[in-house]
Amino acid sequence: MSLRYGLLGLLAEGPASGYDLARRFHEVLGALWPAQQPKIYAELNRLAAEGLIEVESEGPRRRKAYRITDEGLAAVRGWLTSGEVDHTLRIQSVLRSAFFWLMEPEELRAHLEAEQAHFAREAERYRQFAAAKDRGDFGDGPQTRSLRIAAEAGHRLYQALADWAAWSLDREELSK
Repeated sequence: MSLRYGLLGLLAEGPASGYDLARRFHEVLGALWPAQQPKIYAELNRLAAEGLIEVESEGPRRRKAYRITDEGLAAVRGWLTSGEVDHTLRIQSVLRSAFFWLMEPEELRAHLEAEQAHFAREAERYRQFAAAKDRGDFGDGPQTRSLRIAAEAGHRLYQALADWAAWSLDREELSK
């Protein structure tokens, strides 16, 4: 359900095509909340059918630009202020860690080194995105300030996972 509200939130910034929304979603939230283009287009069709968005214009190759309706804006605001938040984290790397005992020590070490490098790269990517927001590269509107907070969450989460993978590499249990 959160994909719909993410799309509504992005459309609250201004009209956009499905392609632009997919690119923006990936750019800002892709590593934290992946959304494939087919799912985005399907959700846009549902949102339009429910009257939460509407087609603003149609361009070449049937490219549609959507805009949020008053009902859509009310829906995303209601979602933001509702008390119910899904705090479930689904991190496959952590799930796999429960079964590291099935790996050979050299396989495990290589896996953890790759995990640590990946998480460190993502943490740095979000750190740079946050720094660009701090410099004012994208203006100083409410959207920029909110994205700065989201970028900080991305940076901190990935840094914590990079630290966890590095800690795991140093564990004595790996050599047993």
